[in-house]
Amino acid sequence: MEIFRVAALSVAGISLAIFLKQVRPEYALYISLATGVLILLLASGRLTYVFDMLKELQSYIPVDSVYITALMKMVGITYVGQFAAGMCRDAGYSAIAGQIELFAKLSILALSMPVLAALLETIQEFLI
Repeated sequence: MEIFRVAALSVAGISLAIFLKQVRPEYALYISLATGVLILLLASGRLTYVFDMLKELQSYIPVDSVYITALMKMVGITYVGQFAAGMCRDAGYSAIAGQIELFAKLSILALSMPVLAALLETIQEFLI
């Protein structure tokens, strides 16, 4: 299972960062960033599988590709925003992390507006 590899990588990275924080504090942040990037790269393989499965589901159910694309973008915004905010929190910049999360939420809201408009249009057609 890949989760064991990610867990081991996380524990090793955090242990090394804690050790280096006592000896060379400036390198602890770099170890934390490198660990996060490695986990991000491992997760990108999982995202590829999810995208492939969504495309396969789209072939079974006639869904407009615009909606699937919007969903993919939302997942990407969420993942990148959470990753960046976590790194900022680790570095001690909680205010910037909060702003990143706010920006990600607003980006998802803006991206979802066409989907919401199409849903309301569909409901209106049923009511008429």
